[in-house]
Amino acid sequence: MFEFLRRRRGHGISAPVSRSDGQQARERADMFWQRWQELLPEVSAALGDGEPHRVDHQLAEALALVHPDLTFSLERGEQAIHALVVSSRADPELRVYTDAWKAAAPPSDSQWEYHDAVPAVPDPTQVTVNLHGTAYPLAEVRVAPQVDTAAGLIDVAVYHPGFAALADAERRALTFLPLEATLGERLAADRVGRVETAEREPQDAIGLLEFRDLVRELDAGGPGRDETDTTGKSEMDARPGE
Repeated sequence: MFEFLRRRRGHGISAPVSRSDGQQARERADMFWQRWQELLPEVSAALGDGEPHRVDHQLAEALALVHPDLTFSLERGEQAIHALVVSSRADPELRVYTDAWKAAAPPSDSQWEYHDAVPAVPDPTQVTVNLHGTAYPLAEVRVAPQVDTAAGLIDVAVYHPGFAALADAERRALTFLPLEATLGERLAADRVGRVETAEREPQDAIGLLEFRDLVRELDAGGPGRDETDTTGKSEMDARPGE
């Protein structure tokens, strides 16, 4: 059986932004980037010493100039050495601020790149999540998708063989983490609808890399899978008599 977890609010679609809201977001973003330039020598020194936490407070204060509900992380870059990642945690009401922040960002260079949402992991099947000392390889995650082409959304059931040994909170984390690692924060927010956790592996479930291809095809305007396909149907759908 499946346990319903959540449906993302608004599916990542934000309300129309007024001219005044957009202007305010741009002004706040400019304030952040001015402060970033002032902090950059201290940030670089902290990273060079392997102590990024030294600048957590200063960066949090700077980001609060944009919006207090945004979060950040300092990561290894994909093309540059370092990456500054700012996240709205898929809240569509905050997208005007992350959009303005990204639009005002300096050009990426060999040292820094900038992301306005948590990016996808290049190969999520190489990632292992550790929970309470136990390793859970994401290569073992299986996803059963149901495509709603009209809505541009994919409802999913997520299965991992380690679910049975986990408490509800950990099972919930291991349900959503593979989706955002595979798709990145923004694509997951825009294209993933209802998310369920499966106690048993659904029939015709697919791996994370195949799932990413499916979502990217839908996002690009492709048909995805025919929504009449049985792929992704729950056990209750497949066996209505039970």
